[in-house]
Amino acid sequence: MVLPSKKDLKISLEVFAIFQWALSAFVIVITVIAVNLYLVVFTPYWPVTVLMLTWLAFDWKTPERGGRRFNCVRKWCLWKQYCDYFPLKLLKTHDLSPSLNYIVACHPHGLLSHSWFGHFATEMSGFSKTFPGITPYVLTLGAFFWVPFLREYIMSTGACSVSQSSMDFLLTRRGTGNMLIVVVGGLAECKYSLPGSTTLFLKGRTGFVRTALQHGVALIPAYSFGETELYNQYTFTPGGFINRFQKWFQSMVHIYPCAFYGRGFTENSLGFLPYAQPVTTIVGKPLPLPKIENPSKKTVAKYHAIYVDALRQLFDQHKTKFGFSEAQELVVT
Repeated sequence: MVLPSKKDLKISLEVFAIFQWALSAFVIVITVIAVNLYLVVFTPYWPVTVLMLTWLAFDWKTPERGGRRFNCVRKWCLWKQYCDYFPLKLLKTHDLSPSLNYIVACHPHGLLSHSWFGHFATEMSGFSKTFPGITPYVLTLGAFFWVPFLREYIMSTGACSVSQSSMDFLLTRRGTGNMLIVVVGGLAECKYSLPGSTTLFLKGRTGFVRTALQHGVALIPAYSFGETELYNQYTFTPGGFINRFQKWFQSMVHIYPCAFYGRGFTENSLGFLPYAQPVTTIVGKPLPLPKIENPSKKTVAKYHAIYVDALRQLFDQHKTKFGFSEAQELVVT
């Protein structure tokens, strides 16, 4: 019998770490729904479901009140394998003072935001060493917090709702040293997540700038080189039936349904795991903003343009180190 080498075991653990992260949300949702339907329809234990829903109602606001983080979950050794799979690397251009709060605007979203999760929802890419005294809060869709158990799992990593009330709470009621992580492009940006793409869905996304102005906190641009290289997509004929369906679906629910693919469990197979490509995230210089409680649209547009310029400078400064030509530009749509 030939025993697997340490290298083979490590690769297997890395693949498992990626697989479980991508699958865990789906499995938890299906399990919770199936178990509760079974309890209500086929057993006399329906009060268990009632208790669960009662707790959900009682705890409904927690994702908007700082969540419920557990550092032991953020430090799981499984996340080390997750970060090593690509691998992920986090770099800063400036130190951050724990006496202030910050909003980090992250680009690009990619298909599953692997780099942003690895850097800011876990400790395994060295966040606390890179930014000592800073507490990250990954902000994500409120729908993730509607399902019992799934919401606990997500909150344990330090994630909170991306709602306005959540951001206001974190910037006013949690003291200083807080870093709000906002992946600005959101799911609408997924259709631009193609190898070699530098297109961002940013032109109409001004809410993060408005919030920063209302609280007088600094905006920090962050760009993840390699995030769009992790999957391929099928591009359908413009104007064709499938393309029209994609556009219709996006107009209805603001989510662009992508036909994406990556690798399978073995290196040269097809599947839905990301390719093992290095991803390096550069966190830029804080952009101080004045405190304006009710900024006008003109004022928001002004500082949004300043932010976009700062993001472009960050991209241009580092692009040639990661395979882009000097002529490559950041496209903002």
